[in-house]
Amino acid sequence: MGARFLDHALRRAVRPLSYTRETGELLDAATLMAGHSKWAQIKRQKAVTDAKRGQLFTKLGRDLTIAAQQGGADPAGNFRLEQAIAKAKAANMPKHNIERAVQRGVGGGSDGGQLEELLYEGYAVDGAGLLIEVVTDNRNRSVAEVRNALNRLGGTLAASGAVAWQFETRGAIEIRIDGHDPEDLELAAIDLGAIDVEHTDDSVFVYTDATDLARVKTELAAEGAEITSAELTKSPTTPMTLADDRAARVLAIVDSIEDLDDVRRVHTNLELSDSLLERIGA
Repeated sequence: MGARFLDHALRRAVRPLSYTRETGELLDAATLMAGHSKWAQIKRQKAVTDAKRGQLFTKLGRDLTIAAQQGGADPAGNFRLEQAIAKAKAANMPKHNIERAVQRGVGGGSDGGQLEELLYEGYAVDGAGLLIEVVTDNRNRSVAEVRNALNRLGGTLAASGAVAWQFETRGAIEIRIDGHDPEDLELAAIDLGAIDVEHTDDSVFVYTDATDLARVKTELAAEGAEITSAELTKSPTTPMTLADDRAARVLAIVDSIEDLDDVRRVHTNLELSDSLLERIGA
């Protein structure tokens, strides 16, 4: 355990569950937590069927390719590629698949054309905002698939800028607690400049300014924290709430859109209740 964590044992007269830098307050997690991190954690922990695994490897491969395409094939000098490789390994993606995807990104592969990243905006039911991240080699195919899926599910594709202003880009780091005191991990993250921190039973979630993600992740790892993931995400600036039955319908739409081959991830400004999260995780 790093010296920074040991030092925090002296600072636990206040027992925080969550912190926000904007106010400098230590808050109860129920006050702050929008539920997005726990929802993502639940989805990741659900069993992946063989049919889904093939699609997952395709999506992970595209992340590897575009990371190498933008920053080179050396993960030591390409933070995004380093994280994409870590995520692929965590999903048990075969080594040769990882290497082939990276080589495609630097022009060493012959399968498919150049990939590009796109961001589509839309609405689910009840006006819940959606940001849809796409990685594709054919933008016409992708926009048609996203539009058709939204229309079929009761949502709509929106004009550029209609939804994006409701979100901000942040770094998101997940740390496995695994024997650490979560409050020590949270205080270490706060000292390093975290915007928000929160924890569940087995993980601590740390949010940073987008430009601080690599630094905070590296320094937390140096202190002995076990990093599960570190990536940029879209955080809603003003989350909306719905009754659980309506919110569940929005999440069903998000899941369906994320099942599209070209879609990497979907963000929503919906705040999830504890009762709904418990139902999803059951």
